[in-house]
Amino acid sequence: MSSQGWRVNMAEGSVSIAEVETSFQKFAVHGDTKATGKEMNGKNFAKLCKDCNIIDGKNVTTTDVDIVFTKVKAKSARVVTFEQFNQALTELAPKRFKGKSKEEALQQLYGLIVGREPANVGVTRVAKAAAVDRLTDTSKYTGAHKERFDDSGKGKGKAGREDIPDTSGYVGAYKGSGTYDEKVKEK
Repeated sequence: MSSQGWRVNMAEGSVSIAEVETSFQKFAVHGDTKATGKEMNGKNFAKLCKDCNIIDGKNVTTTDVDIVFTKVKAKSARVVTFEQFNQALTELAPKRFKGKSKEEALQQLYGLIVGREPANVGVTRVAKAAAVDRLTDTSKYTGAHKERFDDSGKGKGKAGREDIPDTSGYVGAYKGSGTYDEKVKEK
């Protein structure tokens, strides 16, 4: 099955299979530094289905996507090729677009995929809750904690501590501290 030149006619225009393959490659390499873009793992297939709105929660669920992926891949393989990916889409299309012919449904599915790439929106967000703001507001600190910050809220570091430990190595209140080197030289 050659992917060059094959075009799918759609209501919005025509989409070449090469454009679908471009999106396939973008999702195939997502999150994997060793990926070549020729094969896609199950996690990235599920991501493609989610990001391109193939999974709608009613007709097509994540479970459906996982089942279809397992069905089209080779028995011992953990990835699918572009041809197997197309097979998977052919199976998902009638479920996603009920009441349409297989060809029409597949064309609409391709329309969802073309031009898309993996979304990184909301992957890691910094928690900004009222509780965090309240706990980190240095103007509300009291007692010993208050002394460790200046008026602007910047920490004073070690200078803000009341009791800075003596790390000289001598016992507290020892009268002869600092005399060790002199005693060693005498001998």
